[in-house]
Amino acid sequence: MAANLVYRYDGSLQGFLCCVAQSFFDKAVPAGIGAWDDPQATLFPIKEVETDWQLAKRLERSITSRISPEAWDMVQRGFLTCMEEKELRLLRFILLGYKMGPRVARLSTNEDVHALDKALLYLKNEAHYHVEFLRFTDFGGFLGAVITPNNTILPLIVHHFCSRLNTEDFMIYEKTHQMGFLHRKGGAHQFFQADHIQFPEKTDMEKRCQALWRIYYDAAAVEGRENPKLRRGHMPMRYWVNMTEFQRG
Repeated sequence: MAANLVYRYDGSLQGFLCCVAQSFFDKAVPAGIGAWDDPQATLFPIKEVETDWQLAKRLERSITSRISPEAWDMVQRGFLTCMEEKELRLLRFILLGYKMGPRVARLSTNEDVHALDKALLYLKNEAHYHVEFLRFTDFGGFLGAVITPNNTILPLIVHHFCSRLNTEDFMIYEKTHQMGFLHRKGGAHQFFQADHIQFPEKTDMEKRCQALWRIYYDAAAVEGRENPKLRRGHMPMRYWVNMTEFQRG
């Protein structure tokens, strides 16, 4: 049964789980679910859903035990995607899981499960690209990088850099979703939210190193074998804006 209501929540995974619980209480699927700062207008009445961390934790345990750990993992990763109507599709996926059990994760003929599978593949690929194409800048005391993914991939890639740069202080800022990650040498780290990050001026040494890297990148190309289409296939153009080898001046 559908309800002529739109849920609004704080935008967190825990807040979304409280929206799922609210749907159980209302015994209906809402017409829409969106964050409090969602600019989209609606003609439906709005119900504000407060975040209750204990309630969210209970629902997490319920999904894991009554459906499957795999289903809970799909919900977690699905929440990081830019899938259209993400919250509604995840809600319907959870409700279907309570009916079908563990096999819900493989019901690819279902519209919502199929959409979630596609979104998770996109998320995985985008995270993989950023592990390859992320470029740090040395700001004379710490390393900094900016990324602009479509999905929220920062939580998926930071472990890679923490393990490889464990003796460095570094920061990665996901500009698209105004999320950052700060790592301190020795292992301390934290995620944070910020609508803007102003990095300091590059050191002279860093400017020279970046110039040398661009010269090497250009010199390594074999003029007679250039294939722009193939390069774009392996290195999509939307990543170039944050890559040192494509920045001039």
